[in-house]
Amino acid sequence: MKNCAWRPLRYFIRMNKVTKLLHTRYRVNDLERTVKFYRDVLGLEEIRRHKSPRGSELVFLKVPGSEEQIEITFFPGSGPVQVQPDLTHLAFEVDSLDEFARHLAAHGLKYSDGPTTSSSGTTFAFIDAPEGYEIELIQKG
Repeated sequence: MKNCAWRPLRYFIRMNKVTKLLHTRYRVNDLERTVKFYRDVLGLEEIRRHKSPRGSELVFLKVPGSEEQIEITFFPGSGPVQVQPDLTHLAFEVDSLDEFARHLAAHGLKYSDGPTTSSSGTTFAFIDAPEGYEIELIQKG
């Protein structure tokens, strides 16, 4: 490497790794009901919506102040969605689970599990989103 100042090895080796989580997709049967839940109950912002070339209806949501997105998809051509219990969940941080419980009650909802406090002092609870996907809510200790 003539005329080349010393450089770290990473300069010469292409880094083959992911660099950022962009979005997570959940397919649903009732797009509008699900989007309403994430927007009105959880407070997510709808940032865009469109139809894919294969005909899926897509809505992208995000938590204010967070870069990661959630893609809610309706694709009737692939059959009905049947979510298996305890298959997957999304986790969101909240300031107070007690206050969030009151917010849920105003929407006619309640925790499906918890609140439970872990040995580290973190408290968590779960609610069920439309379609049966679990949502974990975490209050840091």
